[in-house]
Amino acid sequence: PRSATTMAPSKIAAAAAQEGATTIGADELRAAAEARMSEREVASGEDEEDDDEMEGGGKRVRNAAGEAVKPDFPRMKHQAGVASEYRLVQVPPHRMTPLKQNWMALYTPIVEQLKLDIRMNPRRRCVELRTSNHTAEAEVLQKAADFLKAFMLGFDVPDALALLRLDDLFVESFDVTDVKLLAGDHLGRAVGRIAGKDGKTKFAIENATRTRIVLADQKVHILGSVAHIRVARDAICALILGSPPGKVYNSMRTTASRLLQRF
Repeated sequence: PRSATTMAPSKIAAAAAQEGATTIGADELRAAAEARMSEREVASGEDEEDDDEMEGGGKRVRNAAGEAVKPDFPRMKHQAGVASEYRLVQVPPHRMTPLKQNWMALYTPIVEQLKLDIRMNPRRRCVELRTSNHTAEAEVLQKAADFLKAFMLGFDVPDALALLRLDDLFVESFDVTDVKLLAGDHLGRAVGRIAGKDGKTKFAIENATRTRIVLADQKVHILGSVAHIRVARDAICALILGSPPGKVYNSMRTTASRLLQRF
């Protein structure tokens, strides 16, 4: 007796005939693969040509090594007849009196050097900035806004003026409770450790890291370059966490001296 999986000779012959009818030879498979490869090469070549083409039908500039060179675009300038750009800088209530006292010191560099229009809006309690027909560069509007924001945070006018003259200065702000959750007298002692007796600790950090620090209640604002801000922030965080001031001084001065030697 035949097993369950055994097929009759006639069925085997029929299956073999059907497979023979649908089987593709090795030569045909090789030819089809070569055709597909050639199609892919043509498509990739077209993509590279499209990538090399820039807007306007130009070609990308390449150096001797064949690497694409970044285009050098001219600095944007304010065009006459174009709609003016505006910036609004809010004035906190406790900075309204200093703003009135130092208005001319803020007004002079913005109008005479940056060629911007400025006015105080007492109803909205903000300072409004606007580009004028005499504005040479479009980026000075943001510089003026950063200058005013630094003053509103509590920095002196001479320190905030550095934001207009140097491009690598920034302002970083953080809360004391972001470093460690403190409340009540513990929070006051942490702020006192940052300031020190008669502000000596704060002045020491400023002189060692070449930064400016403002303590406004629980907020800490640091003005300086990125590397110097990092050193000052690490020292302040160590004081908040309870490190002795002497240990913080030594580590901060070592890091600051290395940083100055690097640059």
